Amino acid sequence: MYESEHTKFIRAYLEQHPEERASQAQGRAVWWDHAGDQRTPPEPARHSPKAGGNEYLFKPLSDNEQEEK
Repeated sequence: MYESEHTKFIRAYLEQHPEERASQAQGRAVWWDHAGDQRTPPEPARHSPKAGGNEYLFKPLSDNEQEEK
């Protein structure tokens, strides 16, 4: 079975640093290891601002400019 270099690295790293498992579990518990009603609600979505005039407006070529091309 294929195993990527990244997966091999992570497996070896976790074998050499068992304390990372505890840190990993603690980080996971922030959002995933408890009931959903105990979670902190996400911040409301902020939409991108309306266009502020920085847009480039294309103007049609004049007849003279069209003939040059």
